[in-house]
Amino acid sequence: MKVILVNGSPNSKGCTYTALKEVEGSLNKNGIDTEIFWIGNKPVAGCIGCGSCLKTGKCFVQDKVNEFLEKVPKIDGFVFGTPVHFAASSGMLSSFMDRVFYGRRNLFSNKPASAVASCRRGGATATLDEINKYFGISNMPIVSSQYWNMVHGSKPEDVVKDEEGMQTMRTLGNNMAWLLKSIEAGKRAGIELPKNEPIIATNFIR
Repeated sequence: MKVILVNGSPNSKGCTYTALKEVEGSLNKNGIDTEIFWIGNKPVAGCIGCGSCLKTGKCFVQDKVNEFLEKVPKIDGFVFGTPVHFAASSGMLSSFMDRVFYGRRNLFSNKPASAVASCRRGGATATLDEINKYFGISNMPIVSSQYWNMVHGSKPEDVVKDEEGMQTMRTLGNNMAWLLKSIEAGKRAGIELPKNEPIIATNFIR
């Protein structure tokens, strides 16, 4: 089993990375393989809804999105981490997730996911709510912890001093590992994943 932890910060080894490393440590202790995927610090284009990826499986924009999508079929769980920018996720992560999740419910369905936010002081709960919506619309079980999945600090050494935040990250890793193992045990016991009905797409006019 493998979990990929997405670092949506423009800083490769900053506060968000520090939080994700704490989650990763708990996952590894539980025998779960991991990879931290940094989306980088170059601009990430937003989705223009052209639909070309639905035909080819790849976005026509050549950046980290396609590299990430190639990994997804072999990944069992996801953690998306971000710094808090104006009570929201980083603009790069938002654009990244828009394109990653566009039209790909079947690629992510029934795979556990979680969001992690790193903030100086506030805005973390709004940020977590934003990211969790991607999971909620994709049939993905959302993994929680003992508190909101956030850490506080202006620099990595501050985050390490956030004892409750670090403990929350460790608990998140343990909970993710437990759920992944439970799903695997269910499969071995013959419990099939839910068979979902075809999507009925309506609007409020018809």
